[in-house]
Amino acid sequence: MCIILFSAQAQESTETDLPYQNIPEHPEDYGPGNVIARMIDGLGYRYYWATEGLTDKDLQFAPADEARNLMETLQHIYGLSETIVNAPKGVANERPQDWSALSYVELRTLTLSRLKQASELCRGKRAEDIDKMQVSFKNGEKQFDFPYWNMLNGPLADAIYHTGQVVSFRRASGNPMNPKVNVFTGKTTE
Repeated sequence: MCIILFSAQAQESTETDLPYQNIPEHPEDYGPGNVIARMIDGLGYRYYWATEGLTDKDLQFAPADEARNLMETLQHIYGLSETIVNAPKGVANERPQDWSALSYVELRTLTLSRLKQASELCRGKRAEDIDKMQVSFKNGEKQFDFPYWNMLNGPLADAIYHTGQVVSFRRASGNPMNPKVNVFTGKTTE
């Protein structure tokens, strides 16, 4: 019983500190770094509300026996968030990785904070700055480097796609997302 109460208190205390309850104000110009930051912010807002209030039943839901369940999908999105933040930091992504030890609360908190950090690192970047950023993967002694273009059609688009799956999975398990979420305005009405 104490563990359950502690977990609920830990989740409650981190919920108020999490970014993306609403999407931040838009940048003043459409510079390339600002556009990337805004796409990451849009993902962060969607992810915040897609993952808000998930239950154990939701986390175990899978649309088929051979498919990932919702918890495994959150682990995958977390891995994508690591890739999204590591490119502007100039850090290679170590592979393979196993995030199965992270709890739902940890995954949610870490994913949102990684997305916020990535947005801040991209904001204001010029085309020349982005051209120098690479998406790098390291497996043992081998490293594979890709231009930042691959981030847009790869990890960033993939994270948006899988966040949509979270929304679909939770609806199918009987716990639909808050209907007051407005992804167009980036605001959620009370």
